[in-house]
Amino acid sequence: MSDTTQQFVLSPGPHLHTEESTSKIMWWVNGSLAPAALWGVFVFGLGALAVIVAAIAGSVLTEYAAQRVMGRRPTLGDGSAVCTGLLMALTVSPNLIWWQAFLGGVFAIALGKMIFGGLGFNLFNPALLGRAFLMATFPLQMTSGWAAPRPWFGAPLDAVTTATPLAVLKEQGLEAAIRLVQSPVGLWNALALGFRPGSIGEVSLVLIALGAGILLARRIITLAIPLSVIAGLLLSTLHTGLPVLHLMSGGLWLGAFYMATDYVTSPSVTRAQIVFGLMIGVLTGIIRVYGGYPEGICYAILIANSMAPALDLWFKPKRAAIAGSPS
Repeated sequence: MSDTTQQFVLSPGPHLHTEESTSKIMWWVNGSLAPAALWGVFVFGLGALAVIVAAIAGSVLTEYAAQRVMGRRPTLGDGSAVCTGLLMALTVSPNLIWWQAFLGGVFAIALGKMIFGGLGFNLFNPALLGRAFLMATFPLQMTSGWAAPRPWFGAPLDAVTTATPLAVLKEQGLEAAIRLVQSPVGLWNALALGFRPGSIGEVSLVLIALGAGILLARRIITLAIPLSVIAGLLLSTLHTGLPVLHLMSGGLWLGAFYMATDYVTSPSVTRAQIVFGLMIGVLTGIIRVYGGYPEGICYAILIANSMAPALDLWFKPKRAAIAGSPS
């Protein structure tokens, strides 16, 4: 006699039906980030490569160890641990010491993901929790001594430290920020192409946009959240007279297209996604203009992550009622 017992698998939301598996999605995300990561290594040198490798190693080894301790089959092949380490590495200074990046990866996975139960259960973006941990633990390395990039494509790497354009803009004004980004290709091209101080992955808006375009073409992400983030930042910085400079500086694009769109920590309803994105953009602008840090996208996304479940409840879709059916 055959066993016809039905087995039910319980898992956290959102529950989306798609032909793409988690593994496929994660590796597409990793692949789309590769050009920006490689460009960061070219612009900042081998120190940036050491940070990337160490962060990924910390994430992967911690997830493997946690799954063994929990008695689960290791699932490193799904690429999510690699994605966490890579994203975290792209949000930090290329001057970070490799073992500090390794610890950031350990924290991101252990306390940002596995302590909640693993992939799909975490409330906050693990990569940004790892970055927040590094900011609290190693504030000097995270906020000062940013590496000066190559001033233009054919120039040799100059191993000196400097400040980021947003930090100079906040402390010294627009003219000083413009002087910082000096390149034969001009101010706006330097900001777009990546010839400026900053975190490893934020510098080239062109390559981030290219990677985001791949994800959009694969329908892995949609434009609802990223465009809302950008709109929120423009609205909250319009009064400064420098909304475009804020748009092209810092980690806004990396955060908007890669962090804020994380399936697990963002709303699944379109109207909720728009509010979620606007919240991130406005908070980023407020932190940049009035807060103590020149950059605010990390904390803005983490704050909005805590609101994602509530937003899905507030904007849950209306179900069509069939005439004559019970309510």
